[in-house]
Amino acid sequence: MKTALQTVASALFGVAFFGISLFVPAGTFDYWQAWVFIAVFALTTMVPSAILAVRYPDALARRMKAGPAAESRPAQRIIITLTIGLVFATLALSAVDHRFGWSTVPVWLIVVGNVLVATGLGLAQLVVVQNNFAGASITVEADQPLVSTGLYGMVRHPMYMGTVIMMIGTPLALDSLWGLLCVLAAIPVLAARIVDEERMLVDELAGYPDYTQRVRFRLIPGVW
Repeated sequence: MKTALQTVASALFGVAFFGISLFVPAGTFDYWQAWVFIAVFALTTMVPSAILAVRYPDALARRMKAGPAAESRPAQRIIITLTIGLVFATLALSAVDHRFGWSTVPVWLIVVGNVLVATGLGLAQLVVVQNNFAGASITVEADQPLVSTGLYGMVRHPMYMGTVIMMIGTPLALDSLWGLLCVLAAIPVLAARIVDEERMLVDELAGYPDYTQRVRFRLIPGVW
């Protein structure tokens, strides 16, 4: 019950966050790209969350534990704070771009952006099904197993791979090319999170050093 209430509260907070971050900078509610983006984001997160609530409530509870205060490592608190700021910047800059028409995004590319958003979010949710210990904050639990199959057989951090896909799609879905600048700025922040997380996993998760030898790439197959 508690997790369900947290899920509803998180969804309401997300809608409010998107509303403030998009419609205030846009200066109007007549921004159909933003409405479609919010609908796609909500549908792609709430439906899997409802499934997790029924089948994997512990995994959903881990996903609900998020934000700088949920992190135990000082570096991660800084990284998450920067990430939240960059998310807001991406949304706001995209909305301002739309408002003043700084760039032109054709409808087909807006559709592609929404597909990328849905794909990235769906991928992140699938990771939780494959690894119930994949939470929003970085921690290693006493009984946590090493997962090395499925998406984890492709890259070591498939949830972040989904995040990158979603990030790239977001400005496009919001009718902006300039918003991609914030995405570029977020990439090194995400890389710093991954590097710091792996330091902890090497020390605390049994079998992880051997796993890094079998699966060489952290985020993008054949690249890094």
